[in-house]
Amino acid sequence: MQPWRWHTVSRFSGVCTACGIIASTMWIDTHCHLDATEFDPDRAAVRARAADAGVVHCVLPAVAPGNFDRVRELAHRHGDSYALGIHPLCTGDATEEALVVLDRALATHRDDPRLVAVGEIGLDYFVPGLDGPRQEHFYREQLALAHRYGLPVLLHVRRSADQLLKQLRRAEVTGIAHAFNGSAQQAAEFVRLGFKLGFGGTLTYDRALQVRRLARELPLTALVLETDAPDIPPHWLYKTAEQRAAGAVQGRNEPGELPAIAGVLAELRGIPPAELAAATVLNAYEALPRLRGLLPAPRP
Repeated sequence: MQPWRWHTVSRFSGVCTACGIIASTMWIDTHCHLDATEFDPDRAAVRARAADAGVVHCVLPAVAPGNFDRVRELAHRHGDSYALGIHPLCTGDATEEALVVLDRALATHRDDPRLVAVGEIGLDYFVPGLDGPRQEHFYREQLALAHRYGLPVLLHVRRSADQLLKQLRRAEVTGIAHAFNGSAQQAAEFVRLGFKLGFGGTLTYDRALQVRRLARELPLTALVLETDAPDIPPHWLYKTAEQRAAGAVQGRNEPGELPAIAGVLAELRGIPPAELAAATVLNAYEALPRLRGLLPAPRP
């Protein structure tokens, strides 16, 4: 039996069906795009598989006003939570009206306990052709909205850590730096500002030396777990370009992969998966305080 599945957890409750206590191996996926079209054929089954694996909660970030209602509806349907924001890759098509719509949605749902953050927001200097100043404008404006509504942020960080940090030093918000892959110095600065760092499928690759080093050496209190499903598949789902050219289908990441990803992280750190589960759940509660009202605290 895999050690990260010692308890069978009743769906979405976090309670061990065998002993009736809160399971210490409950997991939270702090970044999962369950609304993605890749999940249209079997979304309910995907979420059920995750629950059966001990993933008791998923945070569903929006990427543009067009999916605000969708992530909210899915979060309520499955007992999860959601974030509202405009992704940097969507800023090219976004207008100023999109910020007005976001402001209005945050105001309308400000008392919804399942609205836990503003996100996914941030900067992306990896994808060619994006307008840097335009991204930065949307980023600054969304940081201001997060501060106004007292919500943390879910940050997209891709070749942009220093620029993100520059604004965060005066924004007075905290949250999660999603899919973190920066330097140790950048990691330390995010942590100093009160952020948790999200780790997922990338750390399962032997060649991801920097990410694996950070995942191993950062304080345990700095880490949260995520899948970014359906993206960033762990190595056991990944197909190379040559394999895809030969007809192999790229593996789809799912929130149910989180315990296995966590198993790799636990091995890197030399700790039991149950200890990692308890710590990362508490870290998620610190990063996204509204989660405390939705889920029980894990027992060590």
